[in-house]
Amino acid sequence: MTTTLTPLRRIAAYAVCVDSHDRVLLVRASTRSGTPGTWSLPGGAVDHGEDPNHTVVRETAAETGLSVAVTGLQDVLADMRALPERGITIHTDRLVYRVAVRGGTLTDRVERPTDLARWFTREEAARLPLRSFTARALDLPASSADVVPDEPPEFPSFYAVPGPDGLHRAQRFAAYAVCTDPDGRVLLTRVADGYPGAGCWHLPGGGTDYGEQPGAALIRELVEETGQTGRLVELLGVASHRDAASLGPEGYPIDWHGVRAFYRVVVDQPAPPRVADVGGSTSEARWFAPAELGALPAERLTEVTAEAVQAARLTP
Repeated sequence: MTTTLTPLRRIAAYAVCVDSHDRVLLVRASTRSGTPGTWSLPGGAVDHGEDPNHTVVRETAAETGLSVAVTGLQDVLADMRALPERGITIHTDRLVYRVAVRGGTLTDRVERPTDLARWFTREEAARLPLRSFTARALDLPASSADVVPDEPPEFPSFYAVPGPDGLHRAQRFAAYAVCTDPDGRVLLTRVADGYPGAGCWHLPGGGTDYGEQPGAALIRELVEETGQTGRLVELLGVASHRDAASLGPEGYPIDWHGVRAFYRVVVDQPAPPRVADVGGSTSEARWFAPAELGALPAERLTEVTAEAVQAARLTP
């Protein structure tokens, strides 16, 4: 049944909002949605070029009438669901943020994908038909009616579509590692010629496959790009960067929006780095001592690398 459905991918951001009575804010899917009657965290799709922090504020206001402020990143996860009645299968990379209410009035909506917004205690929420990602975010038993495809469909690792301004657009989710060894060295990769950022030092990692969890993708990419076996320790953050006219091996400029989760990873038994994916976007991998990393000029690091290194407090 699910193998003939058209595959789609999207990135979305959601809010875990808890009030002073320890109640959580949930919204109900209406008959206009793919899962009517189910309850989930407020949130929705990240627009092209939009920072996910802004997405979660915008979507929460639209779905609940409440203005919120992001207080932290809670989790990043992925899931697939099939919507046979629409002829599609969707892989969604979900960024889950903790938020606090700043103001507004709880409001219901008419003829929209979500129609109700309510506060629930954890015990009450556990009795609701929750979307699987919502149950996971709230550490509650899953009771989702989502139809999961039998296996991930074929889907390109990269694709660009024509945008309204005449440029092709690409939005991609990726997972990267701030990778260290027992001596405190940091593992970086060099971007190959012909790719955006050529010659700059970058974090090991890359785009996730359809149906793949970000953590699993990261460990796979680490082996392919550097030959190292790593241990996932913690989620550090999410970076969102847009390059409005990026020229790569495709041979034409692309309005590129990358959303990248970065994690702390430890390699307990480091080996000499080896790039297995020869001819790809990585030309070299190398361990850097902290002093060497700190001495690298800012222009020699990609944006996500500079942001992640700062978040991990690896340089003074």
